[in-house]
Order: sequence, then structure tokens, then C-alpha cells
Amino acid sequence: MKPILEVRNIGKKFRLQHQSRGYLSLRERLVSAIRFERNETEDFWALTDVSFDVQQGESIGIIGRNGAGKSTLLKILSKITPPTTGKIISRGRTASLLEVGTGFHPELTGRENIFFNGSLLGMKRKEIKNKFDEIVDFSGVEKFLDTPLKHYSSGMQLRLAFAVAAFLEPEILIIDEVLAVGDAEFQKKCLGKMEDVSKSGRTILFVSHNMAAVQSLCTKSILLKNGKLQFINFSTEVIQEYFNQIEGNLKNHSGILEFNQNNSTKPIKKIEILCDGKNSNTAHMGCQLEIRVHFKTTTYLDAPVLGVIFKDGQGIPMIGVNNKHYAGNIAEHPISEGCISMSIPYLTLFEGVYHTDIHFGNGYSDYEILQDCFEFTVEPLKFASGEIPDKRFNRLFIKEIEWTLDSK
Repeated sequence: MKPILEVRNIGKKFRLQHQSRGYLSLRERLVSAIRFERNETEDFWALTDVSFDVQQGESIGIIGRNGAGKSTLLKILSKITPPTTGKIISRGRTASLLEVGTGFHPELTGRENIFFNGSLLGMKRKEIKNKFDEIVDFSGVEKFLDTPLKHYSSGMQLRLAFAVAAFLEPEILIIDEVLAVGDAEFQKKCLGKMEDVSKSGRTILFVSHNMAAVQSLCTKSILLKNGKLQFINFSTEVIQEYFNQIEGNLKNHSGILEFNQNNSTKPIKKIEILCDGKNSNTAHMGCQLEIRVHFKTTTYLDAPVLGVIFKDGQGIPMIGVNNKHYAGNIAEHPISEGCISMSIPYLTLFEGVYHTDIHFGNGYSDYEILQDCFEFTVEPLKFASGEIPDKRFNRLFIKEIEWTLDSK
């Protein structure tokens, strides 16, 4: 039997423009345009010579670091953007969920968008009607069905988009990290639905940084690195290789990582991990953990914001924090270069291996996101005040708690 999807030597090139000078004011940009000054250009290959087959009924995970080419590959598979080189042979109807609102019209109501999006997927009106009630029930937007989509929250749009894509029974379902927008309950609901889709003999391509979800849903996975297919095998082996590469990013396990050197315009330049005041990628339960992010931007920031997400060895988020939610840590005047740090008085993570996402921005938008940018190990430490809580029933521990007993 022929594969439902054949990917042959896919490559995608983008042309990047670089200003010969740094940040330009509006006046400087107008003068530059009048003088017909040209910006320098550079060809960037987001994908290079990617080839693989997908059999009918397979669930394939696609993983890799930021910039590996995952989203570009899915857009090509979804026929949103054409490849520069290579070809794709698809033998089934494809539905994709890549960005919130893709394939929807903001001026149409939820009801109208179900039929509109279904027609884009090649469904007949009768088929959409037969699935309409199930779509509405799953999405939970019944009260807002006759409200224009532009008044929906991003979460509501996501629920409706996923329901349409999943219930209208395409042969190939392509899903990007967009599911991360939903809450935990909705994500669990979506994963359950995708398992049902897979068991029904339909094909799924799934991009996610949640390795537990990839391992649970996908029998095989693809690891992309710098736009090239590096490894394809059973999901367990591919995920292990991915984590091995993350571990190798820490130079000499010093707890110091460098990013975006050689005049890159991306803001994050260096990250330091300190445990009890010393640079290290090894911590211990209850230690003081500090993360320092050194940055340099092309514009001034009124209030730099640092967000940190800790994830367990399977890529499942444990806790996420940023300085917007805490008092202090606000710049007294606009700055474009400096170091913002987060210090936790005592680390509440159990022993094990953890991965970290870093978000850096201005409080309104992210300037840069580094997913799984470093890994660190937490070692066990005997409590002076008693025994370590049972790890089977706890995700985090509390170092010190005051207990009282009233004999009355």
C-alpha cells in the first residue's frame, strides 16, 4: 500500500533583510527610502532536503528546538506555503490547526464559521450538518454561536477550530503547538480526541514541546535540527536523543550559556544558572536557585519582563513565573542593555532532571522565546527537620512548614 503522505527532498528558502545600521527612527527611515538606500539581504534555508513517508493511520510526532523548521514543515504539508525545492504527494484530505483563527473569518458568527471552515476542508453542507451538534458540544461555545468570531477569546477560537478540524473527519490531521493556548483540561480533552482519531485509522502529524503527549500519542517521531531531518524512529528513542542534545548545550556543565552572538539582533545574549551563588547546572533540593538573563535590544524597554517555565523530564510544565506578577523588579528608567535575574530562596523541585523555557519581553509581547534552552539536575537532600515527602503523590515539596496541635 502506498503511503498516505510522501515528503521528498523538501527545502524552503527565505530571503532575510538586514539594515546596514541599527535601530532607525521614523525620520531616518523616510530619508533612507528617499535616497533609495538598499538593505543587505541574506538567503536563509529553514528546511533542507527533508524526506520521509507517513503510512495511513500513523501518528507522527515532530520535535526539535526553536528554529528547527517544525512550523515551516507543517505549513508546507498544509499547503499554506509552497516549498522551494522538492515535492509532496498527499493521498488524503488534510485539515490543519496551526494558528488560532486560521481558516476562520472574524466578521462571521461561530455558526457561520463552522460551515465556512468545513467547506474549506472540502466537506459538503450535509456532512457538516451531521457533525454540527458534536462540534458545538465539544467546543463549548453554544451560547456564543451567533456572535461574530472577532468577539471570541483566543481560547474560544481555539476550541472551535480544533472541534471543526477533528470532527469533520479529514484523512490527515496536522496540529501545531497551538494547543498550548488552551487550559490543562481542554488540552487533555484534545489529546483524548486525537487518540480517538488515530484509532479510527486516520493520520496525525503533531508538533509539541510536551514530550509526554508526543510519547503517548505518537508511535514514531521525527527530530528536526537546523532545518534538517536528523533522526526518525520510535518516539521513545527520538525523545531521548532530543533530551541528550539539550543536555549537551551546557558548556562543560558550567551553568553558563551564550546565545545570539555575532551581532545578532535577538536580545538574549547569555544565561547563567547559579545554585547557592555558584554557576552550575546541578542543584540540590532546597538550594537557592538564581537565573540571570543578559540582554541587549535595539530599542529601549520601560520594564523588561523575564518569564521562566520549569518542565519535568517529559516536557510537562511544573510551574511558570514572571516578574510582572511580583512587586519590584521594574526598571527606574528605559534601558536597552542589562541583566535581569530571578532568585528563588529555596528550590521546591524534587530530585530529577528538568528543562526550562525562557521568555523575554516588555510586558506586552515577547521579544524572544527560548524553549528547552537548558537542562539542569536537582539532587536529593536530606531534610534536617524530617523525611522527604513521598514523590509519588507530590509534584513539588515545601521545605519548612510550621505545625501546631491544640490539645483542647
